[in-house]
Amino acid sequence: MKTMTGKVVSDKMQHTVVVEVVRFATHPKYHKRMRKTKKYHAHTESLVKTGSRVRLVEIAPVSRTKHWKVAEVVEEVK
Repeated sequence: MKTMTGKVVSDKMQHTVVVEVVRFATHPKYHKRMRKTKKYHAHTESLVKTGSRVRLVEIAPVSRTKHWKVAEVVEEVK
């Protein structure tokens, strides 16, 4: 089961949040570390605010874009 941690950037939809996940990759030629970001739509039943850090877990597809679920809120924004 895949998991990842990211920051909530949008909570405007019902039962869905958009989470931005940051990872670092090494450039194949120049060997410099690059910061790469990707946004995922995640299913949630609880109220999660923008700016919170959450842990995502992979699930069976809920809709066309939702393949992740919010497992827990790591750090909550006040």
